[in-house]
Amino acid sequence: MSDIYELAAEKRERAGKGIARALRREGLVPAIIYGDKKDPEGITLKLGEVKKLFNTGRMLNTLLDIDVDGKKQRAIARDVQLHPVRDDILHADFLRLGKGAKIAVEVAVTFLNEETCPGLKQGGVLNVVRYSVELNCPVDSIPEAIVLDLAEAEMNDSLHISEIKLPEGVEPVIADRDFTIATIAAPAALKSEDTEEGEVGEEGEIDGEEATAEDGGGEEDGGEE
Repeated sequence: MSDIYELAAEKRERAGKGIARALRREGLVPAIIYGDKKDPEGITLKLGEVKKLFNTGRMLNTLLDIDVDGKKQRAIARDVQLHPVRDDILHADFLRLGKGAKIAVEVAVTFLNEETCPGLKQGGVLNVVRYSVELNCPVDSIPEAIVLDLAEAEMNDSLHISEIKLPEGVEPVIADRDFTIATIAAPAALKSEDTEEGEVGEEGEIDGEEATAEDGGGEEDGGEE
């Protein structure tokens, strides 16, 4: 289960572009928290704390306890707006999470036993199709990552979501097909050698046919003489 990250916030009474710009000059990030059948609430966060969370690369799938003036609210970030040039954090949206709720989050895929994978030991290449998978998760059971075991993967194998053991109550958002996570592909050099061998064989057959035709032509000429 993911760790719960705590953020301190203050209630924001006023909104508007001018107010937002003034808050940013003070090192604050304007934000809103909504959902769970409650009214949206404007809040401000310290820029340093938000940047620290954002720089983890996991802000959008990290459980949060947002302390608004002493009252904690369980939430998850749903959107972060950045300045188009400087990448400064301009605004953030947070979704309140009620007890028993499920949410869709992107969860990273990690690979186990790459060192002992038969296909890779034979010279195959791990071709990752999906570095993360969108999963429907109970709010208290969001995995930090899901694991794909390569211990028995052979050359040219395709590895699918069904081969990953998901935590209880966690399901892929894509439920209508067993989609591919990764493949063990033959290296380009091996493919090139196979292609060249096939071409040589075909050319040899053609040369042989041409030689036979030429020999036959010689016999016919000799017969006529």
